[in-house]
Amino acid sequence: MHEVSSPCVVSLTWRLEDAQSEWIDTLDDPTEFLIGGDDLLPKVQEALMNQPVGAEVAVALEPADAFGEYDSSLVCFEPKHLFPAEVEPGMRFEGLPPGAQTPDMPAQAIYTVTEVYPEHVVLDANHPLAGIGLRMYVQLRAIREASAEEIERGSVGDSPVDLLDGELPDGPLH
Repeated sequence: MHEVSSPCVVSLTWRLEDAQSEWIDTLDDPTEFLIGGDDLLPKVQEALMNQPVGAEVAVALEPADAFGEYDSSLVCFEPKHLFPAEVEPGMRFEGLPPGAQTPDMPAQAIYTVTEVYPEHVVLDANHPLAGIGLRMYVQLRAIREASAEEIERGSVGDSPVDLLDGELPDGPLH
């Protein structure tokens, strides 16, 4: 393949910055993503269409094009005793802890601890990049045909791109 078309698999590297040119993430090792699937944000896929190997593409992403607007209703306070003793800002949890007292919060969300007080913990279910305008500088390293399995799955598989599912590149999910 000489140009990106859907479906295909592309190998990419990139640098991700916020709208003020502050570094957020770098993908230095070429990594494969399915074009026409769920691996990349739609606006990034659109920018890569018809590009040849070696192309460098800059993509400006408004919050609506990336991880959505920040939603203050996704912030809650829970009693500190529901968390491990070593709870600290930056830790992430899948779902609220057993015994949570906040009604109407998403059960399956990834919650980030933003503050810890003597009696309570502040949790935020927004994506860490919600509400942020982004600039993505993508380098197209290779293109190949997608397999039938990749097309059916909508993905090349275990992608290391944690930003797309709510996890940050550094640190484990608790």
